[in-house]
Amino acid sequence: MIKIDLITGFLGAGKTTFLKRYARYLLGKGQKIGIVVNDHGAVNVDMMLLGELEGENCFIEMVAGACDADCHRRRFMTKLIALKLSGVSRVLMEPSGVFDIDEFFDAIYDPMLDGRYEIGSVIAVVDGDLEEELSDSAEYLLASQVANAGMAVLSKTRNCSKEDIERTTALLDRALRSIGCSRSLEGAVLAKDWSSLDEGDFERIQSCGYASEPFIKRGNVDEAGFSSVYIMHCPLTADRLRAAVQAVFNDSACGNVFRVKGFVRDGGGWLELNATRRATEIKPAERGQEIIIVIGEALRVPLIKQYFQIEENGL
Repeated sequence: MIKIDLITGFLGAGKTTFLKRYARYLLGKGQKIGIVVNDHGAVNVDMMLLGELEGENCFIEMVAGACDADCHRRRFMTKLIALKLSGVSRVLMEPSGVFDIDEFFDAIYDPMLDGRYEIGSVIAVVDGDLEEELSDSAEYLLASQVANAGMAVLSKTRNCSKEDIERTTALLDRALRSIGCSRSLEGAVLAKDWSSLDEGDFERIQSCGYASEPFIKRGNVDEAGFSSVYIMHCPLTADRLRAAVQAVFNDSACGNVFRVKGFVRDGGGWLELNATRRATEIKPAERGQEIIIVIGEALRVPLIKQYFQIEENGL
């Protein structure tokens, strides 16, 4: 059977960056892999970010997020059947940061996929300098992702101190307790600068498996208040875009903004935007689509669009 790995994690944790490194490791080992990505909404920015990996040994499939849970699961299983026919030896799935992990387990154990796939590893990517003040919904999502992970891989550790790592691990344990999960993450946390990950680290990641830990469910993720704002054809320069993003994060009236990402045109080329509360990165990109996506809780669409100088009917 084909093994399938789930790479999960909260918004802005660095799932796509990690997936690129993991995929390159597997490709370097001669494996033929499939990648399934979905995003919170109908437009999939992450798939464009992974486009450089696509080739004769790497197939990338997108599952649109703008549908109900049953429809989404059917689309996911259809993509997996297509990848099976492509002859892949392993599949990596990257869902959005707003994702109910039970959907993954339910799909893999569905009779439609019986005998075709088995779960390999569940990897939770977690910001090494995790914010202490998360909303109840955000903390629940984070905890539910970590509860079943075989390993928590900490991101952005280059600038983290030992105390930062210890605080983040303690916050994860606190989040697990908040959902009634008794597992300990001792021995299941990889805190290492990703640029120095070696073969031993990737072997450990590839074989980490997953945990079957019970916890208290708190209803459907789709009902938790998370939403997205789409801004098409954003007419801002890099400097003005950076200022607009920072303003949206700083203005609590915009809602609880977790992530801003997307692309803008830069003359004849593209700029890629990836921003969280702590950092905004804007860099050249080989490909793109004219869209900015703001993700968060209780978002105020008109105010957010105003910061990006887009009228309410601009879409």
